[in-house]
Amino acid sequence: MDLEEDIRSLQLDSAAEDINGVVNPEDEKPDVDKMDEGLLSGSDPKQEVQAQSVEAEPKAKVKEILSVQDEEDEQMKKRHLNVVFIGHVDAGKSTTGGQILFLSGQVDDRTIQKYEKEAKDKSRESWYMAYIMDTNEEERVKGKTVEVGRAHFETDTTRFTILDAPGHKSYVPNMISGASQADIGVLVISARKGEFETGYERGGQTREHVQLAKTLGVTKLLVVVNKMDDPTVNWSKERYDEIESKMIPFLKQSGYNVKKDVSFLPISGLMGLNIKTRLDKSLCSWWDGPCLFESLDSIEVPMGDPKSPFRMPIIDKFKDMGTVVMGKVESGTIRDGDSLLIMPNKDHVKVVAIYIDENRVTLAGPGENLRVRLSGVEEEDILSGFVLSSAANPISTVTEFVAQLQILELLDNAIFTAGYKAVLHVHSVVEECEIVELLQQIDPKTRKPIKKKVLFVKNGAIVLCRVQVNNVICVEKFSDFPQLGRFTLRTEGKTVAVGKITAL
Repeated sequence: MDLEEDIRSLQLDSAAEDINGVVNPEDEKPDVDKMDEGLLSGSDPKQEVQAQSVEAEPKAKVKEILSVQDEEDEQMKKRHLNVVFIGHVDAGKSTTGGQILFLSGQVDDRTIQKYEKEAKDKSRESWYMAYIMDTNEEERVKGKTVEVGRAHFETDTTRFTILDAPGHKSYVPNMISGASQADIGVLVISARKGEFETGYERGGQTREHVQLAKTLGVTKLLVVVNKMDDPTVNWSKERYDEIESKMIPFLKQSGYNVKKDVSFLPISGLMGLNIKTRLDKSLCSWWDGPCLFESLDSIEVPMGDPKSPFRMPIIDKFKDMGTVVMGKVESGTIRDGDSLLIMPNKDHVKVVAIYIDENRVTLAGPGENLRVRLSGVEEEDILSGFVLSSAANPISTVTEFVAQLQILELLDNAIFTAGYKAVLHVHSVVEECEIVELLQQIDPKTRKPIKKKVLFVKNGAIVLCRVQVNNVICVEKFSDFPQLGRFTLRTEGKTVAVGKITAL
């Protein structure tokens, strides 16, 4: 194949030279176009005419490109937020996500009918909305989300990316990767009798997810009480208030400022009520608050600084006409043609193309989910957890750091001391780590260090300690880059502690 191409290009070149010898310079431009079109076989007048029409075409193309760019600029004017749906298994996260996509016109009726039929065939009628988010077969058969689903929708002021995180206990690491990219959390709670209780009581996922979301930097939480249309609930205000009153103390305990950062609202994900439009008074007389879309729109989220050094943790990579990496920009701006570093390997790379969703863009700022095509690095040399960072001011790479940890819940009768081993999750890094020494314990009430030398701590303690990892990882101090300096520790599938890096 390559040989033929070479021969053809040689022929074209020689043909062009022959012609250039004959034709006067004004006509040279059309000839170049003719070469592109592969029309050259001599130079009779007919082709000259063709060539001129060919020359007219690129102008039209340029216009098209311009209008496409205008549209892109329009899109760029809208702010972009990542929303993660979290909550106990079966609270209705995927269904609510699917309903949002359907209501905002991202899915057409025919697709829905197809899903409805599929769900009926599996005798699971009420799952058809979740199929929009749960695209793989395993998820559909079990009705459980495993991977973090991604989808996009827009309201009048904001572009959203929905991250539908798994609620099931064994998939919590996947949920962590979802929440670490999110700006807003939507905590879905089932109001159905018994379901709220199982999700919330000890061992339920609702608690663990909220704690995780908080440490992973989800600062704003929307608590959505779902399944209000269920026969056991029937839009009852008592049930809604009971759930709210049980959740508030717990949210406070997880570190949320309930007045400022949390809002509650009732919905029905399956029926699509109170999602895009407000509730009908005939259905539910006591609720006159906003619907889900309005609530999402009104949330203020502080954005990263577009002028600070560029940082983008890599969550995934693949080959596609070069090496492509995926991730969310945590700070700084990336442009076509930038020279960047992939840390910790210090590979010099050049940005070939940047994509947001399916659209190619020339630059992107904080908060955007990108696919970036790079030259200068092989796909197998990149691991998830590496960070694409500015060459002038690269991210710190360490094997040891000092951190302030809050112990949440250790496994039965374990004590937390030097030599404790766990799995560390920071942005997209997952690494085994060991606590090398406990430096000092901090009094939770006064937030001041306790003088006594500390050898071990129990649940609920706050402690400053030195953490060591097996491989070099890319992290920053929490005070410089919050997203790259907060982490969770997990053991045997449970989150045991959350923390922030205080010194490198």
